[in-house]
Amino acid sequence: MIHTTLPVATQNHSELRDITREVAGLVKRSGIRDGRCTVYIPHTTCGVSINENADPSVKRDILMELDKRIPWKDNYTHAEGNSAAHLKASLMGFSTTIPVSGGQLMLGTWQGIYLCEFDGPRSRRVIISID
Repeated sequence: MIHTTLPVATQNHSELRDITREVAGLVKRSGIRDGRCTVYIPHTTCGVSINENADPSVKRDILMELDKRIPWKDNYTHAEGNSAAHLKASLMGFSTTIPVSGGQLMLGTWQGIYLCEFDGPRSRRVIISID
């Protein structure tokens, strides 16, 4: 099993950052031909998701709908003032696992891996485990 950390600097308060190329490169360099790749986010206001990466409007639509359903300002009680970010990250989830075959991620034709930032900009870490 190989564990590595991928640093990701986000630029916006909320963004879906495509990390597919970086993760695929780590899988290729690992030398593991068949197995699985787990992408884990060790943060509470940032998540991970797999979704379409061909049309950028999908990212905008996801963020727009999350903002409608979980507004930044509401009657939250969390003292830091970022409850919306915690809720959104929890909905997206903190890990995903992708099968690896022939040294390649087995993503669908239109799929990409996204780091989902909800409390940025920040310096984030993504933990990648390949086995």
